[in-house]
Amino acid sequence: MAFTIIVVIITILYLAILELSKNLIIGWVIGVILAAGFIVLRFYLKSKQKNTKKVLALCWLGFFALLVVNTLVTGPPEKQVPAVDNKNPDVTSVVHVNEGDLTGVYNEDHSVKVYAGVPYAAPPVGENRFKEPQPAESWSGVKACDYFAPMAMQSRGNTLYDSLSHILGWHDYQMKLGDEYIEAMSEDCLYLNVFVPEGYSGESLPVLFYIHGGSLNSGHSSYTEYRGEDLAKQGIIVVSIAYRVGVFGYYAADDLKAESPNGTTGNYGLLDQIAALKWVRENVSSFGGDPNRITIAGESAGSSSVNALCVSPLSEGMFNYAIAESSSILPYKPFHTFRDYATALEKGNTVRSEFNASSSADLRSVPADKLVTTKSEQNAMTLDGYAITEMPYVTYERGANHEKALLNGFNAKEADAFLLGYEATSQNYEELLKRAIEPYEKEMAQVVPANTPQRDQHFIIDPLGDAKGALCVAYSAMWFTYSHYVWNNYLVEQGIPAYEYYFTKTNNILSNYHAGELPYAYGNLWRHPGLYSDEDYKLSDTMQKYFVNFVKTGNPNGEGLPNWEMRDKDHTQLLQLDTEIKMVDDPNLHIYPVIDKYQQANKPQ
Repeated sequence: MAFTIIVVIITILYLAILELSKNLIIGWVIGVILAAGFIVLRFYLKSKQKNTKKVLALCWLGFFALLVVNTLVTGPPEKQVPAVDNKNPDVTSVVHVNEGDLTGVYNEDHSVKVYAGVPYAAPPVGENRFKEPQPAESWSGVKACDYFAPMAMQSRGNTLYDSLSHILGWHDYQMKLGDEYIEAMSEDCLYLNVFVPEGYSGESLPVLFYIHGGSLNSGHSSYTEYRGEDLAKQGIIVVSIAYRVGVFGYYAADDLKAESPNGTTGNYGLLDQIAALKWVRENVSSFGGDPNRITIAGESAGSSSVNALCVSPLSEGMFNYAIAESSSILPYKPFHTFRDYATALEKGNTVRSEFNASSSADLRSVPADKLVTTKSEQNAMTLDGYAITEMPYVTYERGANHEKALLNGFNAKEADAFLLGYEATSQNYEELLKRAIEPYEKEMAQVVPANTPQRDQHFIIDPLGDAKGALCVAYSAMWFTYSHYVWNNYLVEQGIPAYEYYFTKTNNILSNYHAGELPYAYGNLWRHPGLYSDEDYKLSDTMQKYFVNFVKTGNPNGEGLPNWEMRDKDHTQLLQLDTEIKMVDDPNLHIYPVIDKYQQANKPQ
């Protein structure tokens, strides 16, 4: 009896692993059969009096070996994600773009048409790897754009660990049939998605052009938190794009610069974004959009990319307004997503050495699934002289940036999730600060003392230490909020409208950590049933209205909304987005003078 109970417990745990790993259902069936067979074998051997310890040990070994083999054989397949959640969706009428005819699909209530996986450039594979994006290829017939395209090549986390993070951190894990797969990934990734409201007639609609985040190293255009269905319902067109990330998007080398007709290298992901923006300008009228009313938007590395588009000579005149959430590259020495050209070349040398390649041409023959495993950091834009011709702050000092209005801001706990693996104590606190702001770590420790109270943590696994609260506050200001402080100050000097927010709303999922505002602003709370309250939905409705108003007019304010005051020399407050929406002081103003000193000391000469 004890033996049977042990086997049953092991089987239940094994099935849990299969569920969390998204193994195929057949794996569950085989697992149960193996367990039942083991129990039968045990009783058979016992009846034949062959139940010796040695035989039983061999049986246990065979049982576990078969479970391992079953796990490997029935692992989740790659699968492209449908453009809409409803099964067997109705197909739209044919739309003509430069490359040919295509159709999309309707969402369940026919309020939005979704055109997913539309190619905006040629596949960046083979000889096109490490090259500027090439024009999209034409096709014959009608292309069915009903599935999101594969995500760009990137390191994929373990599916089991990912599921556990959704249980312990996000609290949104759901057991359901039909999710036994992992999302498709391919080097052939230059596609975009278009969300169009149904039933709108008259003047052409303004367009929101969204660039995903992911540290320029990961991410994809179909992530549920920023899908465009709900914003589109409010009378705008939403476009979300994919672009090359990691080594495929930001590897730099002198031989590539020499072969390029534009003398560029290191900014392929940024050039993808510009190519997508150009495609949208040329084709969005076919979907009912106005090519002269485009707002670019992005979060995290996507926000850094928005900032890059604001200074790139290649994107001048291609958009009106900018929405930037939680990052920019405007400081004299950006803390992330930007590096000088010499550093970019040095990191490129590391990649070639890693793969025993004498040239970039050799790297083009390395399989994508091998090249993506590089240990070298390849997730930063650079000063290539083509896509970015000068340090971004210089462009702003000259007043040559492109945005005509800016909606931007940050969250309460921007850096906290990134610091989960750090244990900060009063003994090592200054050393941890030194990594980011040397030699001003002592001044930072005075402004943000080690005994700063620990923030209310949403994640349950975190070796805190008595200085963890201080570390999170300091790094949030350095990595994320300071860059918005700088950006807004430049626009105030230029007389360009700037509206800044501070998202502090807590909830049972992403809370007010980095990216926590996304499902509110883009109207996707409903994708997490039971995890958001009526207060959350009310805030989301308000935030969507702010965003849509801004896309339409360059001003987020509108009838029935709390007044969002524009930044000016006499007004530096931010709009706090919470249960109560009100103007408040920037909570990090006392930290910025120390960062100013560090930045001034590192200003390029």
